[in-house]
Amino acid sequence: MEWEFLLVQALSGLASASSLFVIASGLTIVFGVTRIVNFAHGSFYMLGAYVAVTIVPWLLEFERSPWLFFAGVLASALAVGAMGVVMEVLLLRRIYRVPELFQLLATFGVVLIVQDLVLLVWGPVDIPGPRAPGLRHGVEILGQRFPAYELFLILVGPAVLGLLWLLMHRTRFGVLIRAATQDREMVGALGVNQAMLFTGTLFLGAALAGLGGALQIPRVSANPQMDLSIITEAFVVTVIGGMGSVPGAFIAAVMIGLLQAFGVLVFPKITLVLVFLLMAAVLVVKPWGLLGRPEAAAGRAVLPEGILDPGRLDGMTRALVVVAVVAVLALPLLDAYAVKVGTEVLVLALAAFSLNFLVGNGGIVSFGHAAYFGLGAYGAGLLVVKAGVPMEPALVFAPIAGGAAAALFGFFVVRLSGIYLAMLTLAFAQIAYAVVFQWVEVTGGDNGLVGVWPSAWAASREVYHYIVAVVTIAAIVFLRRVIHAPFGATLRAARDSAQRADAIGVDVRTHRWLGFILAGAAAGLAGGLYAFSKGSIDPTLLGIPMSVDFLSMLLLGGIQSVLGPVAGAAAFHAVKDFFMPLTDHWRLFLGLSIIAMVLVFPRGLAGAWASLRRRAA
Repeated sequence: MEWEFLLVQALSGLASASSLFVIASGLTIVFGVTRIVNFAHGSFYMLGAYVAVTIVPWLLEFERSPWLFFAGVLASALAVGAMGVVMEVLLLRRIYRVPELFQLLATFGVVLIVQDLVLLVWGPVDIPGPRAPGLRHGVEILGQRFPAYELFLILVGPAVLGLLWLLMHRTRFGVLIRAATQDREMVGALGVNQAMLFTGTLFLGAALAGLGGALQIPRVSANPQMDLSIITEAFVVTVIGGMGSVPGAFIAAVMIGLLQAFGVLVFPKITLVLVFLLMAAVLVVKPWGLLGRPEAAAGRAVLPEGILDPGRLDGMTRALVVVAVVAVLALPLLDAYAVKVGTEVLVLALAAFSLNFLVGNGGIVSFGHAAYFGLGAYGAGLLVVKAGVPMEPALVFAPIAGGAAAALFGFFVVRLSGIYLAMLTLAFAQIAYAVVFQWVEVTGGDNGLVGVWPSAWAASREVYHYIVAVVTIAAIVFLRRVIHAPFGATLRAARDSAQRADAIGVDVRTHRWLGFILAGAAAGLAGGLYAFSKGSIDPTLLGIPMSVDFLSMLLLGGIQSVLGPVAGAAAFHAVKDFFMPLTDHWRLFLGLSIIAMVLVFPRGLAGAWASLRRRAA
C-alpha cells in the first residue's frame, strides 16, 4: 500500500511539474532572447486562466466536446500571446538597453496594471472553470484512483518540450532564438531584424504562459492572486535550469515538482523553503544554472549605472536638506496623521538609502532587500513579545539581526554577478519569508506578532517621531560618509570593473561582502524602527512587494544620486497615500506611474532637479 501511495504522489508531482514547465518555458525563452526579467509573465498566466473561463464555457454550450474544450484553451493562449505583443511594442521595445533593475520595475508596473484591469473586468470573486469533457473520471493505478486530467497534464509537458525542440532546430525563427540566446549583439550585427525577432519571442512566451493558465481552469478557479503565486516558482525553474535553456527548465520543473510532492511528506514545516533552498544551492555550485551558459557579451564594457561622482552638496542642495530636516522636526506641531506619515517616510528613507548603498554605490542589484528590513523588525519584535525585553536593547538588536542575515546570504551572493546575483538575492529573501511564514510557534505565522510597543517614556507618538528622526538621520549621514570614504570608492571601483579592481590588489569579494552586511544592518535598523511605530509585524514585511517598493523609491529618487532615495521614499509614500483613499484601483495608477518613471524620468527626481538647475544656469 505504501508503494502505491508513493507512486500516486509521484504522479501528482509530475503533473504539477508539467504545468510549471509550460509556464516557465515561455519565461526562459523571453529572457534568453531579450535579457529582460519579465515580472509580467505571471500576469499572462492569470490572463490565460481568465480568458479561458470566459471562452471555454461559451464553446461548451454548443456541444460538450473535448475538442471544443481544447480549442478554447488554444484560443485563450493565442489571445494572451497577442497581449504579449502589445506589451512588447508599447513598453519593452523602449527598455531593452536599460539596466535590469529598470526592466524589472517596468514589468512590475504592468503586473499592477493587469491586477486592477482584471478586477475591473471580471471582479474580485474567484471564477471556477469547467472540467474537461472526457477527462472527468479517475483512472485505477495499482488500486489507487488518479484523475485522468492529471495524467493528461503529465503528457502536456513532454509534448510542449518536443514541439519547442522542433521549433528551435527546424525553423529559421527557432535558429534565430538560439543564436540570440548565445549572443544578441552578434545577431544584430549580422543584419537580423531584432524588432521582429523580439516581438515574435514575446508572442511565443506570452502564449505559453497563457496556455499554462488556461490548462489550469479544471484544477483551480481563476483568481486575482494567481500572478504572484506562480511567478516566483517560474523564476526558480528558469534560474535552476539556466536562463535561456528550455531543456534545463524541463529538468528543473521535474525536480521542483517531485520535491514539492515528497517534501510535504518528509518536511511538512518547511515546504515553502525547500524550493528556494534548491535554487540557492544550484546557483552557488553552478552560477549559470544546470544547463545555462555565461552570456557571450558578459565581458563587454558597459557604462556603470549608479552613483558616478558622490561629490559634496552645493549650497542650494544643502539649503533643501536643511529645509527638509526642519520640516520633519516641525511635524509634531501639526496633527497626529502628519506625525504618523513623517515617521513612516523617515523609516522608508533609511531602508531605500541602504538599498542604494548596495545598488547605486556597489553595483549589487538586490531583488530581496525587504528580507533584512523584515528580519530586523522580527528580531526586535520577538525580543519584546517573547522575551519581555524593553525597546532600547531590542532596537539595538534589530541591525544585528539584519546584518547577520546579510552576512550569511551575502557570503554566497557576492560570488555571482548580473541577473544570477539578483535572482539569488530573491531566493534568499523568499527563504527568509517562508521561514517566518511557516514557523508559527515562534513568529505567529501569517498572523504575525502584536504588542511591539515602545517603552513608556517613548510611548507618545511625538516623542517616538523624534527618536526615529534622530536615529534615521544619523544612520543616513553615516552611510553617506562611508560612500565618500575610501571604502565606498573601492566599492564603486569594483562595480565599474571588478577585473581591474582585482588587478590592482583590491579584494573585491570581501569589500562587496562587507558592503552587503552594512546595507543589511541599516535595513534591519529601519525594520526595527518600523515595528515599534506600528506595534505589530507580519510576514509581508519580507515579501516581494515590499522589495519592489524599495526599488521603486530608488528609481523615483534617482539611482545616480546619493540623497535621491530619500526624496524618492517621500514621493513614493505621498503618491500611495494620495491614490489609495481616492480609488480602489490605486494599483492601476501606481503601475502607470512606475512605467512613466522608467520611460520619462529614468534618472528620477534628483536627475530632474539637476537638469532644471543646468537649464537655469
